[in-house]
Amino acid sequence: MDLVFIIGAGNAQITSNPIINLAIVYFPLALLILYGQRLQVWLITNDLSKTVGRLKEMKDRSRQETIDHITEGIDNKEETIKRLDSFLEYFTIMPVDLDPAGVINKLDHIMTSRDIRMKSEIKQLFPDLDELKANSVENVIEIATSFNFVYKIVRHFYLVGKKTNNFIILAQLQMIIPFLMLQADALSQAMTSFKKNQPVGDAIGPMIVGKLMLEHEKHDIAVDTVYAESDISGRKAILVTAKGPVGTVGQPGNAVQELIQKENPSLLIMIDAALRLEGEKTGEVAEGVGAAIGGIGVDKFKIEEAATNNNIPVYAIIVKQTIVEAISVMTKEIAESVDSVHDIIHRIIDERTKPNDKVIIVGVGNTIGVIQ
Repeated sequence: MDLVFIIGAGNAQITSNPIINLAIVYFPLALLILYGQRLQVWLITNDLSKTVGRLKEMKDRSRQETIDHITEGIDNKEETIKRLDSFLEYFTIMPVDLDPAGVINKLDHIMTSRDIRMKSEIKQLFPDLDELKANSVENVIEIATSFNFVYKIVRHFYLVGKKTNNFIILAQLQMIIPFLMLQADALSQAMTSFKKNQPVGDAIGPMIVGKLMLEHEKHDIAVDTVYAESDISGRKAILVTAKGPVGTVGQPGNAVQELIQKENPSLLIMIDAALRLEGEKTGEVAEGVGAAIGGIGVDKFKIEEAATNNNIPVYAIIVKQTIVEAISVMTKEIAESVDSVHDIIHRIIDERTKPNDKVIIVGVGNTIGVIQ
């Protein structure tokens, strides 16, 4: 059979036999129709297997770093490692929310119980540790636990999709993997910061308010939370933040509730870090209204409830940063925003209050490495 190659504009023949021509053209198309999804599953599975492997390496490395950090200078390392592995499987069951009435109090109770148990377990395991070191151990264990949880969830859906050849499950997992890996990279960098008790990006709120607290007497107001009184432009400023330099966010909700009842302020200003959008600059400062605070919502609810019941306007100031920057060592751009925020605080107080008024200023965030 003679092969005829006609190079022309859209009218090429491979052979002189039209049946063979049709077979050559449509056979691969039929294979794609019949087995195209299986091919896609194989390609996605191959890609996900590499990601799951990388996550496992990161999880194992975080576990080993945690072991090295908490067993330093300890004789009974085997028992400590055994207890650590049990910590990594620690979980918290959220309360039922079918009837939302009262769910905030339930959340508050469960999370408080969780924190108390974690602290008591660490105290029992390491009775000779000072407060700073014990808090560092707690934070490092939290990071290792988060790594373990992320890895197990990704591995679960990967194995389910692979076992059932379910293209939809695998495709959805592949779509969200970049965001999960971004969080995993952030946790990896956070491990170093919290081991060394270095300020992180999320500490910008306590740093801003802590600077205003310098040379003023501090008073305990709630668990791991302090306040001080100062004068700003002839107004009484009540400064509130978590108690550093240990890594804690305190209980700003309880603190603000008590101070509102006690002081009856005319204005509440909240300062916190916030995730920036792509294209925005790290360290950029923005103003708004509302309770600037993250978390599961317990403290935010308490602050909003107290402010609403007493008709107190709530102003918010945020410093923009990425999730990686929020839990890794504070960058120069974030630290340099302190003076800009101080200028905004003074302007808001001058414009929105009168002399002799009272203002509550809350610095929200993790106080690791930040003193007042």
